[in-house]
Amino acid sequence: MSEAIDVTDHGPVRHIRINRPEKKNALTAAMYDALANALVATRTRSDILCVMIAGTPGAFCAGNDLDDFRKAAEIGEGLGHHTLRFLHALASVERPLVAAVDGLAIGVGTTMLLHCDYVVASRNARFATPFVNLGLVPEAASSLLAPRLMGQRHAFALLVMGEPLDAVAAQGAGLVNVVVDSADVEQRTNEAAQRIAALPAEAVLASRRLMRGSPEEIIERIDVEADFFRERLQSPEAQSAFEAFFARKK
Repeated sequence: MSEAIDVTDHGPVRHIRINRPEKKNALTAAMYDALANALVATRTRSDILCVMIAGTPGAFCAGNDLDDFRKAAEIGEGLGHHTLRFLHALASVERPLVAAVDGLAIGVGTTMLLHCDYVVASRNARFATPFVNLGLVPEAASSLLAPRLMGQRHAFALLVMGEPLDAVAAQGAGLVNVVVDSADVEQRTNEAAQRIAALPAEAVLASRRLMRGSPEEIIERIDVEADFFRERLQSPEAQSAFEAFFARKK
């Protein structure tokens, strides 16, 4: 596993923690690979009945490491093999997914939540997907899943206009189940995970399959988005947006 991804099993619940607080849990290629490994490994673990994903205090995930994006643009790559492997794992995992969100959830930090079955957010959680502002397109099948979950207008405002959501707005839009204090977010999420794990496992699996539909459809959309993403990353719009972004960072 990557040093920045911690995986521990607590009875029937696998805890996956994104643990790179100095970079607000921005994801590198190695971190994507470690996340994918942690999800894929549950296929052969009949004792793991639910998966909980968390970040660190004040940051769930700040999205993709932008230095990696810049390198991908330089070599003509898009999301990259490691990222796509994680997204495919998200789409195909059969264990219920719950998420504990405190603080920032940016880019894939938000879009991965569309694959989760239950999301607990702290009152200071903030959700944003600045893809179009960077000259890019949404990823993680969010162009498919967000309109289904939130409705076309909420999804357009989030994914295209880049309008951020606070925790209450995210709950109103259907992205979040419960809003709690920061100090309680992981406990409440773990309680939900344990409740799910205590249910009849085969009934949970069958019900989840019926509700989610075909994983192949989601994976197909992930791949279509990735093609557009790769093209957009080479575009003058994206290159200009990234130049402006990194100039502000200096």
